[in-house]
Amino acid sequence: MGIFSRARPLYAVLIAAASGACGSEQHAREPVDTGLLIQQAPPSARGRLSRQDADDVQLRLPPSDEPPGGRHAFYWTRAIYSGYGRRGWWGGGGRGSWATDFPKGDRQFLVVLKRLVRIDAYDFENAISLSDPNLRRFPLIYAVEVGRMDLTDEEVTGLRGFLNAGGMLLVDDFWGGREWAQFEYNIRRVLPGRPIVELPLDHPLFSAYYDIDEIKQVPAQGRGVGGIPTWERPDAQVPHVRGIFDDDGNLMVVINFNTDLGDAWEWAESPYYPLEYSTYAFEIGANMIVYGMSH
Repeated sequence: MGIFSRARPLYAVLIAAASGACGSEQHAREPVDTGLLIQQAPPSARGRLSRQDADDVQLRLPPSDEPPGGRHAFYWTRAIYSGYGRRGWWGGGGRGSWATDFPKGDRQFLVVLKRLVRIDAYDFENAISLSDPNLRRFPLIYAVEVGRMDLTDEEVTGLRGFLNAGGMLLVDDFWGGREWAQFEYNIRRVLPGRPIVELPLDHPLFSAYYDIDEIKQVPAQGRGVGGIPTWERPDAQVPHVRGIFDDDGNLMVVINFNTDLGDAWEWAESPYYPLEYSTYAFEIGANMIVYGMSH
């Protein structure tokens, strides 16, 4: 199955939504009460799984015998990779740093995304190994804590094939020079020779759905309030959105560095998490999806 077999039905949905009531410049600048949207969602969509359930990671697609219309146009897909996890080494896609904010962050992002962009998206998490041949079924994949990444040769080959086939990798939640060096080492194994560049604010990514005129540093839970800084390390005070392009100028990789969008998605319903940061996180998340699926 080609990588854009799912992209085409979604493309029409996204463009229609972007030109409708939610796509005006005025709407793009209105704050989004993300916490309220999540609180109004059914409990099953709010990521409240037991630890045992959360550890039972699998490719969560509807059964192959699902009746017509049972599948969805879009699956928010998280990359499972090998690396150094918070509890030691997690080779072969074990439950490690790739699963930070999982599955609650993924589910709550989908709750708000479906209200903002109005797409036919699967309500639940969808995690897949970078070495899985099914990877190309999903045009966008999301990877977190990539400063702890240590890809196997099979994962390098799988990710390279995915990106060269037209897929897009969205990267989030890594901080400072040491983690950047670890990510850069791995991504250069995947895409040798391709430069990593800063995305200027006039790049279409920042106006694909919402108008974003400032790159905000999205903090982890407990930061950005009460005098606690938003950054996690002294050498991580400036947030960046960087990219890698193919030979035709298509954006292959979006790199959110020195920021933590996933924590904003996971904790948006908390009264202690600042609305400013959760709003930005959901808006740029929507932009990445609209841009990636329409280019």
